[in-house]
Amino acid sequence: MDQGQLADFLRSRREALVPADLGLPAGQRRRTAGLRREEVAALATISTDYYTRMEQRRAPQPSTDVVASLARALRLSTDERDHLFRLAGHNAPARSPGGESVSPATLRILDRLQDTPAQVMSALGETLVQTPAARALLGDETGYRGMARSVVYRWFTDDAARLVYPVEDHAVVGRSFVAGARMAYARDGADSRSAEIVEELRRRSAEFAELWGRHDVDQPMELHKRICHPKLGVLEVQCQSLYDPLTLHALLVFTAEPGSVSAAKLAALGADPAAHGRTDDPRITAL
Repeated sequence: MDQGQLADFLRSRREALVPADLGLPAGQRRRTAGLRREEVAALATISTDYYTRMEQRRAPQPSTDVVASLARALRLSTDERDHLFRLAGHNAPARSPGGESVSPATLRILDRLQDTPAQVMSALGETLVQTPAARALLGDETGYRGMARSVVYRWFTDDAARLVYPVEDHAVVGRSFVAGARMAYARDGADSRSAEIVEELRRRSAEFAELWGRHDVDQPMELHKRICHPKLGVLEVQCQSLYDPLTLHALLVFTAEPGSVSAAKLAALGADPAAHGRTDDPRITAL
């Protein structure tokens, strides 16, 4: 770990950002170029004190998860991300489709959607970054580790994952997830991480194994969804996807019919995510 170079690089990237590009107010009293330290810390979901100590060359070595969060918060290019990892004393992540490095262009779009439920997901169903409104609607999906990072894996191994959808929709959701897993398996091959997740689910879940044996590839839940929220009830939403052909990431945006009850509920989530956020997800309390 090169503390000096790491501190200087973080500071330079922070000062290079334009607050308006991230949906933040410019403010007449802003005394520093770019973002404030507390703004970067909030975007990276780390404490302001810890980030400040990093810039002051006083922090311990950050974990790879923290470095990845900082790379996303600072909107680093792939080359800049790799440089940040090396300065922090870690190997840079492999560059391959389905990796975790969200493209700057996709992040810029997400920055404009801060009051709208939106999130970026990998080809393996891993949530890489969410807007505050998306966390309030679906729960914080970015804090899982191992295979549990995949929404498909969680659906068949963790009952809490099913709280997001009404019980009467569970069968359709399950079929949709398995169809997506089958396409990922076919795309990535038998020696891939997709295949590893599929084989583990076939071993652990009789439900998954039965659905896998059907060889269905249609995904009926991809556009229209019903989201079950503990405070707001059931929301009828449309889920639009924007795909990045290089990373195979999908930017999901949740909207509702204008003038509908669900549209009013989504507006409430966007206006005050903290007040209307989910209360059935233990990770929410840590935000």
